[in-house]
Amino acid sequence: MKKVWVLDDDKSIRWVFEKALSKANLPCLCFSNTNEAINQFNHETPSVILSDIRMPGESGIDFLTKVKEKFPHIPIIIMTAYSDLDTAVSAFQKGAFEYIAKPFDIDKVIEIIIQALEQTTKEKADPDALDENLPDIIGQAQSMQEVFRAIGRLSKSNATVLLNGESGSGKELVANAIHKNSDRKNSPFIAINTAAIPKDLLETELFGHEKGSFTGAQNLRKGRFEQSNGGTLFLDEIGDMPMELQTRLLRVLSDGKFYRVGGQDAIETDVRVIAATHQDLEESVKEGKFREDLFHRLNVIRITVPPLRNRVEDIPTLSNYFLVKSANQLRVTPKSLSKEVLEYFKNLQWRGNVRQLENVCHWLTVMSPGNQIIVSDLPSELKNEPINLINNANEWQENLARDLSRKLLDEEPDLYSFFINQVEKIIIEKTLEHTKYRKLVAAKFLGIGRNTVTRKIKELKISRA
Repeated sequence: MKKVWVLDDDKSIRWVFEKALSKANLPCLCFSNTNEAINQFNHETPSVILSDIRMPGESGIDFLTKVKEKFPHIPIIIMTAYSDLDTAVSAFQKGAFEYIAKPFDIDKVIEIIIQALEQTTKEKADPDALDENLPDIIGQAQSMQEVFRAIGRLSKSNATVLLNGESGSGKELVANAIHKNSDRKNSPFIAINTAAIPKDLLETELFGHEKGSFTGAQNLRKGRFEQSNGGTLFLDEIGDMPMELQTRLLRVLSDGKFYRVGGQDAIETDVRVIAATHQDLEESVKEGKFREDLFHRLNVIRITVPPLRNRVEDIPTLSNYFLVKSANQLRVTPKSLSKEVLEYFKNLQWRGNVRQLENVCHWLTVMSPGNQIIVSDLPSELKNEPINLINNANEWQENLARDLSRKLLDEEPDLYSFFINQVEKIIIEKTLEHTKYRKLVAAKFLGIGRNTVTRKIKELKISRA
């Protein structure tokens, strides 16, 4: 039986919890000091503990430390009327599930207790949550399967590859996967962001320099082309490369040779170049910002890495992976997303793509109070983001096509009726809302008869709001 223990020397606080927990059908046991609770461990263990900090005898923080040493799985919620930064930090460092300042909203505290109980249930059902063995790139979506197929086809090729995709979509991971699945896998893979290096330093970074070739060049330096000889060089944000360096890069790709800055001898190199950009290089060529001949040299094999909003079926697996990864880094129990949060995530735009999702999961691991994350735990920038934000007129068709593809893969029957009924229900429901449920007016807006509206309300089970 799930039992909640409450430790507080204030009799009125204990009474409030007894009543509230009884109303929530949660058995509880109350103690006025930590010694009573310690003795009770000889007879039973609770599912959740709420403990005040300042009590006669041992403090709640000391009690927290003792319990966590012997029973690390028990969530402990710390309460105090004397909240300060040091106490809060100390409580969380010692493993507190949540830290609550008095006076508090009892309903909110009951919600936290229920979250804590759900955590213990999940941990018992899934004790190996940390043992996640996932591949370098995660993706069950059809768009990612296309990327995987391209990587497979390139395994026996040394062709130059151009990766297109939005920032944060995982282009470097794809480049690394191409390298690791090629004959060059035992040679270096070197990545460089051409947009992050100042123009004056980028040439030296790529091609190296001779000793004394310019002020400050006290030693010979090998560049990235030389360092990655036999392997793969990943040039990220290639669209931002200065025009004069585009010329040098073109020469390396065509001749397989280059000169260090200040050098007189040509250096041969065997490097596979994988370039990436979030820009439209064809448009850059038209505008004279990117060399057309270099574009064609790079555009031998092109792979488009899809944005996260076009592969929403991967969000649950990616989220779990990042939550486990963050938990391992912080040496804490991995958190999980509630069904409501997963649905919420699937409807966001994720302009920062997979990188944004990873950052959000890390934030939640650090900042969310419970081990099951609910919508109210999300950072404000996500809670304030509009749901189903439409960027263009075709987005709803794309979403419909994506849902249809997913159901076709699952071999679901009667898809025509399913989607037609959904569309009809939305149209009629929204029109009825607009007309304050006046069927005759709604029928005029829809261009159908009043009897048809009445029949559809019954067939589609439309209820008045």
